[in-house]
Amino acid sequence: MITYFLVENDKLVQKKEANPKDHNLIWVDLIDPTEQEKAFVEKAFKIELFTDQESEEIEISSRYIEEENEIGINMNFTYRKDDDEYLEAVSFILKNGILFTERDNEYLTFRATYRRMRINRPFSGEHAFLMILDTRIDALADNIERVTDKISKLTRSLVKDEILDSETLKELTSMQDKSMIIRESSMELQRVLSSIIKSRIFPNEHQDTIRIMMKDLSSLLEHTAFNFHRLEFLQDSFQSLVDMEQNKIMKVFTIMTVIFAPPTLIAGIYGMNFQDMPELNYEFGYPLALLSIVLIMIAPLFYFKMKKWL
Repeated sequence: MITYFLVENDKLVQKKEANPKDHNLIWVDLIDPTEQEKAFVEKAFKIELFTDQESEEIEISSRYIEEENEIGINMNFTYRKDDDEYLEAVSFILKNGILFTERDNEYLTFRATYRRMRINRPFSGEHAFLMILDTRIDALADNIERVTDKISKLTRSLVKDEILDSETLKELTSMQDKSMIIRESSMELQRVLSSIIKSRIFPNEHQDTIRIMMKDLSSLLEHTAFNFHRLEFLQDSFQSLVDMEQNKIMKVFTIMTVIFAPPTLIAGIYGMNFQDMPELNYEFGYPLALLSIVLIMIAPLFYFKMKKWL
């Protein structure tokens, strides 16, 4: 699907068809395009869209490409599916004041950008591109706030309630994964903006905006690093509490072993079938043996209580 964005009568207009030579055109958005649609855009606007392989390249040289009158950028955007988050590649091309975007899915960042553009109309493709990145930064900030809130709840459940179950461990792992995605996305945005600010063909009028966005990203990275430290602390606390619970269990087994070992020894001795065992003929031998077993079991319990081991 191809969507065209034009500025007409000082308003942003969204169309399904447009004249490639229209000077009011600022953005061509391709969502899961067919090969025919891609070929049409390439021919009409005299550009070469990224291939799937080029979009997924991880090298910085493939992420940002600047030619004589064209800038090509590949970035990862968060895609949510079944309560899980994935990073998927989105391609950007800036040429002759027009922004070209190619993506496989509809992302929250783009929907939010549509809403912002209705209020703050972009005046060029470069401006629209920066608005998308700015919306992406705001989305990352919201994600950090959600992660921070969940970390605070996990801290309370661990420290106060001492909830030690598999769900807590899964939540910790999930928070680490989300924080990792936030950090990777923030660092990627930082690299792209750093390349743009050094660009020869990107309009200089946006320099101040780019610097502000880079400062915002630095703050996000600091906050993300703080969240990582908190998650490491929670993991250590979780492991310590698990170790304490295991020690309690081992302590119970050790005490039971100490209590039952002597009675077992006594029962074993007098259970031996030898003829020369005078105690077996003693009238009070059996009750005395039982009394000895009880006393030997009770004595360690009193001792453990005195030592405050129980």
